[in-house]
Amino acid sequence: MPPAGRVLRDDFAAVLAAQPWDVALLQETPWHWLRPLAEAAGASGASALTSRNFGAIVRRPLAERVPDAVKSNEGGSNQLLVRGGWRIREARRLTLTIWPERRRLIWARLEHPAGGVLSVANLHATADDRPAAIADVVRAARAACSWSAELPLVFGGDFNLRMSETPGAYDGLRDELGLAGVRPGRAIDQLLVRGLEATSSPQPLNRELRTRDALVLSDHDPVVATYELRSPATTTRGD
Repeated sequence: MPPAGRVLRDDFAAVLAAQPWDVALLQETPWHWLRPLAEAAGASGASALTSRNFGAIVRRPLAERVPDAVKSNEGGSNQLLVRGGWRIREARRLTLTIWPERRRLIWARLEHPAGGVLSVANLHATADDRPAAIADVVRAARAACSWSAELPLVFGGDFNLRMSETPGAYDGLRDELGLAGVRPGRAIDQLLVRGLEATSSPQPLNRELRTRDALVLSDHDPVVATYELRSPATTTRGD
């Protein structure tokens, strides 16, 4: 992405808030963005710190002063945002990998006043190491399914695994855990589900997320899907 010359938190918050979603899954988002993003979207949220967070007291001021130089070294987190009546009633975290970068799963149990109950899990698996990514995803999926028990589950994020290259990994998630809905081909951003019916299968958003002055806000195309729950229907977004 081209240099922005400024912190893009408020731009990102405005664009995210304007999109139609009930649940948003964000990966490697600056840790201190959780509250501003949630407030802008009228949402509540939870996060799990991931990589490059050592010395955050120094990293954050530097990132705000010279964002194009610091970039992702500001420190990351995986975040869940929920709105549309949904509330996070329980959250759990699991550390999957420490080295070369910390990778973590965040899982949450959601409730809706209309009676809906749903579980959601989000992770960013290890990059540039296929066996490590498979290990991350399988371990995270097993934990998410165990914690969810009989609840419907959305298990998503940046898996760093392509169906075209690792079909066996996705077949294993389906056969062992009942997680279905993998995006085919070379897609690495996934939304797998158990106990839900997709009324709109996971697809890239039909437009890039951009600021008013045309800066691209994400290096991945956002993925959106709609799932049917007895009450109410749920729109899930993975970025």
